[in-house]
Amino acid sequence: MLTDLDRTGPIPLYFQVARELEAAIRSGRIAPGARLQNEIAIAEGLGLSRPTIRRAMETLVDKGLLVRRRGIGTQVVQGQVTRQVELTSLYEDLKSSHHQPGTRVLEHDVRPADTSVAEALSITEGSDVVYLRRQRSTDGVAVAVLTNYLPLDLADITTAQLQERGLYEILRGRGVIIRVANQRIGARRAHGDESTLLDIDRGGPVLTMERVAYDAAGRPVEFGHHCYRPDMYSFETTLVAR
Repeated sequence: MLTDLDRTGPIPLYFQVARELEAAIRSGRIAPGARLQNEIAIAEGLGLSRPTIRRAMETLVDKGLLVRRRGIGTQVVQGQVTRQVELTSLYEDLKSSHHQPGTRVLEHDVRPADTSVAEALSITEGSDVVYLRRQRSTDGVAVAVLTNYLPLDLADITTAQLQERGLYEILRGRGVIIRVANQRIGARRAHGDESTLLDIDRGGPVLTMERVAYDAAGRPVEFGHHCYRPDMYSFETTLVAR
């Protein structure tokens, strides 16, 4: 698809390569998630210099169309997940936007609540709570690390349920209906094993969301703090002037 390069005209070769690759990605001729050859192989195949190909690739990385991944190389970015700031779970949002959600349960146990968890769930510090930590993927690509704390009366939720369904769907099945939530969105650097779980550079940036959700009676039933791959995920909201 890169055989019609104008090697004598005024348009830089790197720009022509980037333009043709972008057109192929946006049209679907190069599928989301596809891996590209390395720069040396592409340069040799086209009879161009490696710096020319590198600059073309960097142009598409800057546009968010390509991503360089450790141990994999240069890959076409999967379609980004755009999430409305609403009372829904990530699992539900992925399904409603025709993505295939996947869940890997990293930790699932009962542990004492520290100060921040106790305050969020309106319980005594040191009281037992249900602790969940999951890796969420979309179409086979990791997009988020989800950490949640639940009241102890929800301790009978199983790991198998968490692997197969979204947390809010599980809660609704138990008669727990979330009516309101306080939520904070931010950003920070990845820490701990987050870089590995999200397949990003060590200490790279992540989007964050912290939420305390309440049921119809006003009882806090979930405290979550999550982090997301910024090249795969964005929040969207509508603002109205008063």
